[in-house]
Amino acid sequence: MIEFHRVTAFQQQTKVLDKLSLKIAPTERVAILGPNGAGKSTLLKLINRELYPVAQDDSYIKLFGDETIHLTQLRDKIGFVSQDLQENYTPYTTALGVVVSGFFGAIGSHEHLQATVQQIEKAREMLARLQMSHHESSMLQRLSTGQQRRLLLARAMVHEPQALIFDEPTNGLDMGGASAMLGLLRTFCSEGRALVLTTHHVDEIIPEIDRVVLINKGRVIADGRKTEILTSGNLSNLYQTSLQVIEKNGWYRCWNHRM
Repeated sequence: MIEFHRVTAFQQQTKVLDKLSLKIAPTERVAILGPNGAGKSTLLKLINRELYPVAQDDSYIKLFGDETIHLTQLRDKIGFVSQDLQENYTPYTTALGVVVSGFFGAIGSHEHLQATVQQIEKAREMLARLQMSHHESSMLQRLSTGQQRRLLLARAMVHEPQALIFDEPTNGLDMGGASAMLGLLRTFCSEGRALVLTTHHVDEIIPEIDRVVLINKGRVIADGRKTEILTSGNLSNLYQTSLQVIEKNGWYRCWNHRM
């Protein structure tokens, strides 16, 4: 599904990814874990073509085996949800408008992009699945952060993609909103879809995820089965502080060992 080979990328003048290599199969559920500034969000921007890597002979990005896949084809296969996307929507966009815009890869409603009756019906179906039907006509600015995040998930799902890529799913949510969002991700996985999740919190790694990739300073520093990677030693090294990790019923928790 995703193949990075020796990829280098910059944000403005800062090198964010440094010859990073990573492969993710179409059936995998993967968490990419790392501190702020490690390169997690940049990696996702390269996948959805918001950003392009440094052109080098020995470097490439392939999506579904194709270096030049068209964005419309990509939207049919992968749904994206990110904090940046949420912040880019104008506050007066309606809930239904947010979801419908997923058919066009747009942000908000545009006069030249007219949805069909079938597309509007599908958007309403997604709103119902995420328990947002009663907010159909509500403007984005009147909804909570958690409700806005649900709309973006509905937007990502209108194509019924085989994979979901989610950047820091519970960022900015309270405990109730975070729990609800993780529950929705578990439902998504139960339907047989792949998931790639980026985070710096181990408690966002739902039990359905079985592979964890640790990145820091633009490079992969560990990659493997969740049980082997999410250890006190690995995370202490990643975050440069003494951490204790425990697991219970497939969920992981982490805290500062010195506290």
